[in-house]
Amino acid sequence: MTDLLLLLPDFLLILTGFALCRYTSLDRPVWEAAEKLVYYLLFPVLLFNSISRSVLQPAATLHLALGGLAVVGSGVLLAYALRLWPGVDAQTHASGAQVGFRFNSFIALALAERLQGAQGVAWVALLIAICVPLANVAAVWPLARHGGHGYLRELGRNPLILSTLAGLVANLLGLRLPEAAAISLQKIGLAALPLGLMAVGAGLRLGALKDSPKLAAALLAIRHAALPLLAFAFAWALALAPGQRSILVAFAALPTASSAYVLAARMGGHASFVAGLVTVSTLLGMLTVPLWLMLLRF
Repeated sequence: MTDLLLLLPDFLLILTGFALCRYTSLDRPVWEAAEKLVYYLLFPVLLFNSISRSVLQPAATLHLALGGLAVVGSGVLLAYALRLWPGVDAQTHASGAQVGFRFNSFIALALAERLQGAQGVAWVALLIAICVPLANVAAVWPLARHGGHGYLRELGRNPLILSTLAGLVANLLGLRLPEAAAISLQKIGLAALPLGLMAVGAGLRLGALKDSPKLAAALLAIRHAALPLLAFAFAWALALAPGQRSILVAFAALPTASSAYVLAARMGGHASFVAGLVTVSTLLGMLTVPLWLMLLRF
């Protein structure tokens, strides 16, 4: 029962944002400003802090890293392939494809601590460090192409990619900020998760999933069924130890990134469709993450 409630706080934050936007004076203009704050400041700071301060140990986790890249790369290929379906709207696919392969880093860190303690957190930090750039590059590509944005220009100014790379460089060079600056950045980053999830709720319009129900179902199937199954296969092929195997399967089964909605909104995509996908994915994750971990024990 405890595992089933793991993602309940995140879903409640989404519902809180929905209620505030619909039934109080904190309407859409307020949340549009909040989306910009999350996207350009809060999420980047959180990513930088998580990656720069983690003990990555790449030599001891090479096979786990390869497994994580294989999971995310497979998700990218499967999500992109859906564009070939007849009748799929280009803008809707460009906006929603990221849901099939992006993952919620905050839930990943919390889950890793519960599964494997401090060692699990270090393993997931490595997966985040190497997979976030791949996932964000793949998320920006269809949106930039469909919206007529310059792809390299969008990558060069994408705050999530830049903050991830900066965190990696700082980690590898052993750079440490003065204590006052580090504490300030940590407090800024802590605001990212609750405000980001509430922004998803504020933009929620589940009816938007009706715009392309088959595409929505396929993307959610990739995120919550195909990738965990592939993680089982990759874990076996790479001969991962039991602890790393559980981390890889949990990583593959995560709900999609809550910032997927913010990215779609900021790049002129079908944001309400993505908001619906993020909400359903978070709800599904409450059931599927413990289910896949239970299957792993057999």
